[in-house]
Order: sequence, then C-alpha cells, then structure tokens
Amino acid sequence: MAVDAARGVALVAMMAVHVLPSTNPDGTAVLGEALARGRASAAFAVLAGVALSLAHGGSSPLRGRAWGAASAGLAVRCAVIGALGLLLGGLGSGVAVILTYYAVLFALAAPLLAVRAAVLARIAVGCGLLAPVLSQLLRPGLPLKNGPSPNWTDLDDPVTLLTELTVTGYYPVLVWTTYLCAGVAVGRLQLTSRRVAAGVLATGAVLAVGSVAASRWLVARGVDAGGLPADAEIAAFSGTVPADSWWWLVVDSPHSGTPLDLAHTTGTALALLGVLLVLGQLSRRLLAPLAWVGSMTLTLYSAHVVALANGYGPDDPEQIYGLHVAAAFVLAAAWRSEHERGPLEHAVSQASRGTARVVARGGVG
Repeated sequence: MAVDAARGVALVAMMAVHVLPSTNPDGTAVLGEALARGRASAAFAVLAGVALSLAHGGSSPLRGRAWGAASAGLAVRCAVIGALGLLLGGLGSGVAVILTYYAVLFALAAPLLAVRAAVLARIAVGCGLLAPVLSQLLRPGLPLKNGPSPNWTDLDDPVTLLTELTVTGYYPVLVWTTYLCAGVAVGRLQLTSRRVAAGVLATGAVLAVGSVAASRWLVARGVDAGGLPADAEIAAFSGTVPADSWWWLVVDSPHSGTPLDLAHTTGTALALLGVLLVLGQLSRRLLAPLAWVGSMTLTLYSAHVVALANGYGPDDPEQIYGLHVAAAFVLAAAWRSEHERGPLEHAVSQASRGTARVVARGGVG
C-alpha cells in the first residue's frame, strides 16, 4: 500500500509540473514546481523498480524457469507500454511523455530480477557515478533528439529514436538505470519492518540533503574556475547538461542527469517511500485514497495527457490542476470499489502474466 501511495503522490506532483506555471509574477519559482520538477518522474522510476521486485521474487532473486517466465512477461509489458507511449507522444499535449522511456527501462529490468539486493545497490551507485560521464562522452557524436516526446513518426528513423531514448532524450535510460537498480534493491528488503522503513527514510534524507550541499559547494568552485556560468545553479535542463565542460556534472538541477541530480532525486524518492511506509504501519486508512490513485497511475496518467492534448477543462491553470487531481481521486475511488487495478493496468497485466504462464509451463523455449 505504501508503494501505491507513493506512486499516487508522484502522479499528483507530476500533474502540477505539467499544468501549473513554473514561476510567480515576480519571477520566483512556484512552490509546487520547485518541489515536484525532476523529483516526481524520478520517484516513478524508483517505485517501478520496487514494484517489480515485490512482484517477482520479493526478497529472493529469481532463478531458472521462474526468471525466464518473468522476463518474457516483462518483454510483453515493455511492448504494450512503449506503444502506448508513442501514441500519447503524438497527441501534442505539451507533456514530455515518459512511457516509451519506461518501456526501454523495463526491458533492462529482466537481468536485475536475478540479482541480490547488495549487488543491486552497488550497481546503482556505479551507474549513478559513471553513466553521466559516459553520456558526456557519447552525446557530442549523436544526433539531437526530435522533440520532448517520442511518437510513431520517429520509427522512420530508428537510430535517432534509439539514441534519444537511451542517451539524449528527456528521460535518458542510460542514466535512469540508476533509479531502476535502486528501486529493485529496495524492493528486496523487508519493507514491512519498521526498522527497514526508518532506514529507507533516513538513507533517502541523507542522500537528498547531502547531494544538494555537495552540489552548491562544487558549483561555486566551478564558477570561480570559469568552467560554469554564474547562473549555473538555476539553469534549466531537459534530460542532459551541456557537454562543453566537465564542470556541468556537479550541478543538481532537475532533469540534468548528473551524479548529484541522480543522488538527490533517488534520495527524495526513498524518503517519500520511507515516510509512507512508516505512516502505513501506523494506519493503513491514512494511505488508502493515495494508494487507490497509485494503483492505476498508467490509466490516470494517460487520461491526463489525453485531456491536456484536447484542451478539456478551464483555461486557468490552477483550476485545471484542481480538476485533474479531483478527477483522479474520484475515478480511482469509484473504480477501486469494484476492481483491484485500473483498466490499462489490468490489460497490461493480463498480457504480461499470460505470457509468463505459458513460459513457466514450458510452452515457449
């Protein structure tokens, strides 16, 4: 329930980034924007890893045919979510649709399901440190991304689409693998334990605060050395930083994909999960409404993008945000009164589990 509730929080925060203005009339950042940008999408990726781990083996890594069945099911899940992402990406909603990136990220999850938590944690640290460096080396020789959201027309140029999804795009899988590894590692833990819940919260808080402090100190050094502009701390990014200076890797701005950005957003995701694990142990009723929303985020996220693309609702951003959030809670409560998961979640799960059952029985391979 805590994992679903955390996804519910992430969805509400992501809606705020999509709908609400980013700055106040005086030029200062809107509170919702300052809190949610970069953190909401990262939380989804970390929580996706946690959910995958819980659904496939829990604390025990998968082996043999069980691993093969889970991998086959994941492949089908990736195909369906990727196709949906390409469809939503072509609607012109103004949203940088994340689903196609998630599909590629999930494809990398299959080998992780056979790995122990301690090893996964080390892989996450290694990815967080080295993947941004590799990205800096690769990007100067790669084509630019086509736009904020991959869509069906991008299939005409599969090489550019692949590089966009993995390296140059808004949610580049190369560096976002850090979130997935961290999430799968956390999902291997005994999350029903109060001690573990407190540990997840504390670890997340230390990562979140420590990375900000380290970035502020290093950015100041970079500005003094002439490797960064004076406004580097407030620069806006869309997945990557400029490749003209290694100093850019010390910023922690949203969607910069640097080691300190990855550390900070992983930390905030873990802190969110830790808080909700603790609250859930005190009272499950506290989490129920958020958990209902979080149990059908694929359906609600897709509906949110479609509504924005078609201009449904009032013109005022605060009003439309309130409408989308209220609709999410009402629809989730109504649907969950009769069903365990949302309609899109159910469809994806049926296809994925059906494939996994065939493989598990030996019908394939």
